[in-house]
Amino acid sequence: MAAQQPVVLDLPFHGLWLARRSPARRVPSHGTHAFGVTYAIDFVAVDRDGLPAPRTWRTAFSVEPPEGFRSFGAPILAPVSGTVVETHDGEPDHEARRSQLALVPYMLGQAKRARAGAAAIAGNHVVIAQHGRGPFVLLAHLRRGTVRVAPGDTVVVGERLGECGNSGNSTQPHVHVQVTDSTDWPRARGLPMVFRRPRSGPPRASDEQTWMPDESEIVDAGAAAG
Repeated sequence: MAAQQPVVLDLPFHGLWLARRSPARRVPSHGTHAFGVTYAIDFVAVDRDGLPAPRTWRTAFSVEPPEGFRSFGAPILAPVSGTVVETHDGEPDHEARRSQLALVPYMLGQAKRARAGAAAIAGNHVVIAQHGRGPFVLLAHLRRGTVRVAPGDTVVVGERLGECGNSGNSTQPHVHVQVTDSTDWPRARGLPMVFRRPRSGPPRASDEQTWMPDESEIVDAGAAAG
């Protein structure tokens, strides 16, 4: 059987973002095939020092307000052109949890969130059908009240979909990206994907056009136009 060709995406943001739970490190990247997350990747916005937010006493011992994180409120862009087939908004943005102590009650609630279904896991999200019929690209954990597209809308690469948030199954503000063969989430199969490499300077024949960011790699997607 021929290997599945990866779906090519553009990066769904501007600026510096840290790759987490990358399928370049392991598959399934999130430790499960459930809900089609087999090849999913997470991105966290960071500063030049690689930090997602300033560290305070809360970082070690408590929860933190999501507004203190660079990711929170960052524009999330369409990584493909296609038709919006699913959106969800209205889920709250949780407090962030970088402390091991704060993670304990969160982990205890994992099974309950899984039983509650895709909305409890993905939070506020947008799904785009490439070519109008799939594959399907999910962008999850968006900020409540910022989803600006609706099912049936046609979007183009780079169009703003919403803002990065901390909704759903999320411990700190980030954007989760995955590609599946279906939006029937309990049965969906994850599909491999790669990203177009941002260019800095003129292209060279030796440059790889696409890649999958490695675990903890900092990706520079460049500044927004204008």
